Order: sequence, then C-alpha cells, then structure tokens
Amino acid sequence: MIWARTVQYCQLQFAQALLWGGAIAAIPGLSLPTLAQIIPDGSLGAEHSSIDTTTINTLPVDRIEGGARRGANLFHSFSQFNINDGQRVYFANPAGVDRILSRITGNSRSEILGTLGVLGNADLFLINPNGIVFGANAKLDIQGSFIASTASSLKFPDGSEFSATHPQPAPLLKVNLTPGLQYGSSRQGATIANAGNLSWTDFYRCSFHQWW
Repeated sequence: MIWARTVQYCQLQFAQALLWGGAIAAIPGLSLPTLAQIIPDGSLGAEHSSIDTTTINTLPVDRIEGGARRGANLFHSFSQFNINDGQRVYFANPAGVDRILSRITGNSRSEILGTLGVLGNADLFLINPNGIVFGANAKLDIQGSFIASTASSLKFPDGSEFSATHPQPAPLLKVNLTPGLQYGSSRQGATIANAGNLSWTDFYRCSFHQWW
C-alpha cells in the first residue's frame, strides 16, 4: 500500500485522470456505506446547480445542469456530493466550456461508488477538503482530464479564488483563465482513497512529496 501527500498534482494515464490531494491510498475491498446525495448548496445564488434525470443510451442518468458560467469555465457548488453504486451522474457540458470546476462545501467526504462523467470534452475539477473515496465499482467516463483534490480551494493567476471552506459566489474572471497550479491547504487526515480499478500507476507528469 502506498500513501502519498501531494504538494502539486499527479496526472494519470487512466481516462486522463488526475488525482490531487492530502493523502492517496489504494484500499482493496474497502467497504463503504450507501449514499446517493448530490445537493447544491445555494452559494452561487441564481446560478445554482440543478439535477435532472434523463436517459442516455437507454440507461437512466442524473444530469447536473446550471452553474455559474465565466468564459470557458463553469462553476458548481454542492453541500454534498455522493454517487451510489450503480448510479450514473454526468455533468452537462455547454458549448464553449472547457473546464468544469466543482467544490463540496459541507462537512462530509464524497463517496464515488458509481459512474462519474462529463457529457462533452471538458476537464472536470472536484475538490472536497474532507476527502474523496472511489469505491470498488467506481467508473470515470471523462474525455478530458479529471482532477480530484482535498485542497480547500482553487486559485487563479489573477488572484481570484474558488474556495470550498469559505464559499463565495463564483469569481468574476476578467479574462478566460486556465486555473493555476495553486491550491489551498488540505485538512489533516483528508484522503483520496481508491478501492476500484482506477489505476494511477502510469504517471506521465507528477510532482509530489511522499511518505512511505
């Protein structure tokens, strides 16, 4: 078993996934409670997220719509974000959106036990300072990059911030900015845990400190 505290981030070959956070652990056979709650927190006001049910390829899907659009960035904010085993949750990807940035502002970790996806090619950022767990049957259906982090916030080159611990409205980006490689601090003990087949063995870009 390998535990790693990341200082910046590690980008992975699998589904172009990128996992960044306080501690990363591979935990075979991890037993997880059943949760299926995705609850917008209201911090984005009229630009809040919404969830509807639709069908894609004859299968039911919970689709996340809305959010705060800022150029090519789309912001979502949730008090809870959990995907049940067998549940399929996809973020809508409006035309022109290259990055979907989602924060969890509540006090519980996120448990991804089913399928998490994007209905398009946008990169997906998911930050939860309380931790993120990928269950044994977790799947990613993401064409772009996936960034999971236990950091408290995402910081942009213009100085604006998208914080999960001090939630404010989405930053009013004056230009179309790509998120900088700056993250807020992680809470002590917050982890990203993988009990499924989401492999992070084939790193092709990585910069971190490790404790073995």
